[in-house]
Amino acid sequence: MLGLGIAAGAAVATLGYQSLAPTGQWFGKAFHGLTPGGKQIALTFDDGPNDPYTLALLDVLGKHGVLATFFLIGRYLRQAPQIVRQVAKAGHALGNHTFSHPMLIFQSGGQIRQEISDCRNAIGDAVGEHSNLFRPPWGGRRPIVFRVVRELGLEPVMWNVNGYDWNAPSADYIGQRVARRIQGGDVVLLHDGSHAAFGADRSKTIQAVDQLISRYLAEGYHFVRIPEMIESWRK
Repeated sequence: MLGLGIAAGAAVATLGYQSLAPTGQWFGKAFHGLTPGGKQIALTFDDGPNDPYTLALLDVLGKHGVLATFFLIGRYLRQAPQIVRQVAKAGHALGNHTFSHPMLIFQSGGQIRQEISDCRNAIGDAVGEHSNLFRPPWGGRRPIVFRVVRELGLEPVMWNVNGYDWNAPSADYIGQRVARRIQGGDVVLLHDGSHAAFGADRSKTIQAVDQLISRYLAEGYHFVRIPEMIESWRK
């Protein structure tokens, strides 16, 4: 009985890990980067739009001539559609990050569909078309999540490098967390906003992005949007 209990506990722990692990594939395949060794990096930013930090981030990306991918929260998009229009005008890719940022593991199929559809509609209202990219809040999913995502014609996107910038003590801390995982072909998770509140301070992230771009451009890397990285992955 003890052995069965240990095995059951291990199974639950494994399932819990797979439901949140960004590169886990048990609950549906999702793009999370290329085979290591190339020279592409995709910067992705979650939880925007966020005033004024999304606009400040656009200035940094523009200074370096770098394009990125922004996964948007629908309720913030309704609050500040003009920011999203500037993101799209600058050539960055837009992604769906649900309307209210719930943990989808605990949502019903209908709730999951509504969250994604409401965000998609908000993106469409702001920029005239909806994105086909989707990222679940916190990376949380179970089998029905990606099934609904694909039924809605969306492409699930995770990550393989995390900057842990939502509560980082400094820009250097963020840069170090990213740098220790970069191998080439990476999808980097950062945040221009916060699910907790509109207007969250992301100044450290912006400083870190400026430093990271300078470093990796000098090392011969180039930055691409998620659609371009997925296209090269499928070739």
